[in-house]
Amino acid sequence: MILRNKKIGFAMTGSFCTLADTLPAMQELVNRGAIVTPIFSYHVYDCDTRFFKALELRQRVEAICGQEVMHTLMQTEPIGPRRLLDMVVVAPCTGNSAAKLALGIIDTPALMAAKSQLRNGGPVVIGISTNDGMGNSAKNIGMLANMKNVYLVPYYQDDIAKKPNSVVADMRLIPEVCELALQGKQYHPILLRRGGDD
Repeated sequence: MILRNKKIGFAMTGSFCTLADTLPAMQELVNRGAIVTPIFSYHVYDCDTRFFKALELRQRVEAICGQEVMHTLMQTEPIGPRRLLDMVVVAPCTGNSAAKLALGIIDTPALMAAKSQLRNGGPVVIGISTNDGMGNSAKNIGMLANMKNVYLVPYYQDDIAKKPNSVVADMRLIPEVCELALQGKQYHPILLRRGGDD
């Protein structure tokens, strides 16, 4: 299996409503034999929300991965120089984090992990989740799509009527995108609608 024994950093940023959707993908990476290191942005690590208490999320993620969450710049900075990972996944990736990564602004542990991986020419998989993906964030998503070694999880408009600019990645496809990314291939990045929805 392609993912067996691959060291994958799984970085989560503050699209709080999407965090739960990423957990099955994280579990599936582990099921396929990957060694998954969880990485949280500052907000994901610290903030209690209506979706998760911060401690509850940390405990769930650490139970899946069998490792403690990285949550500081000091923890994630060595990823590049020490070549600690084969791949970094950023999911959910907010519009804010996407903009910063596209412009080379690195100020959270999640972004440091991605930047460190790109420094080594390694693959970074982005699972976008933003209410502004068809608005001001579109140009940043486009910049990421054009960056070498960046691979997008297929995304779609999640609520055309109420939030016409909102897009979210189909997090269920993260394992497939990771397998292809390790081969230097991009899974088709845009969906008209999420498969399996009625």
